[in-house]
Amino acid sequence: MTLQTTSNSFNANIVTLVQEDAHAQTPQEPCPRTGNFLLGRLREKFSRNDLGCIEELIDSERVLQDEEKFVEIGSHSGVCAIVMDGFLVHAAEEAGSRSITAIRIPGDLIDFDSFILKRSDHSIISAGRSRVAIIRHECIADFLNKDPRAAGAMWCSSLLDAAIQRKWIEMFGRLDASQRIAHIYCELQARLEFIGKASSHAVRTPFTQTDLADMSGVSPVHANRAVAKLRESGLGQIRRGTLYPDDWTALERYAQFDSGYLYGQAALNRMSA
Repeated sequence: MTLQTTSNSFNANIVTLVQEDAHAQTPQEPCPRTGNFLLGRLREKFSRNDLGCIEELIDSERVLQDEEKFVEIGSHSGVCAIVMDGFLVHAAEEAGSRSITAIRIPGDLIDFDSFILKRSDHSIISAGRSRVAIIRHECIADFLNKDPRAAGAMWCSSLLDAAIQRKWIEMFGRLDASQRIAHIYCELQARLEFIGKASSHAVRTPFTQTDLADMSGVSPVHANRAVAKLRESGLGQIRRGTLYPDDWTALERYAQFDSGYLYGQAALNRMSA
């Protein structure tokens, strides 16, 4: 299978992807390993058969401990995965320094780009304990040809990830460290709401102060000051990675957070053939 074949298959089928009437779909069967995939965003636009095909791709499960790498920079694992439990981060590492460029939560497809790009330019690391459902590349190759409509779900997942990446780039350009940290937690709250794992009282994460520094592009000392600023401003407290918000509306306003880029509730343009 060539990249051109894959692209043609996607182009031929994705035009109908979001035209399906969600109310005309049959009830969806439980998918124990992939049930959070695209949940709250685009999942209801796929048929039970589409989602079952994705579930059947799962080869095995893997449990990762804190700081264990699912993918190492420069390597090629031959697999991608869907997060089942916990948090993972994408990290660029060089000369003893690290920048966290993305956060993955349950339902996220990770390292799908390695199917095409045969060398990873970043590491994917477990933050705390996590569990992932493994999909082997050879299974994807067959899947793209046999069921390109369902495979389009993976493509859509990558597009949604890219939207988050663009927002992070924008965030770094116009927000200070305290606002960036607030924005990250507002984003996590929204994403966790999609999959039914959010609480209005706290955003629980395993992230350390160093993790927050690596996410916001500052030193741990600066990150500590940024966290203190949130507390002193009456917006919320972060203790051992968990945010306890005092006022969600004020926190979102301070972070200049608008969840539109997350495309919740399948807020996508309808495509025509």
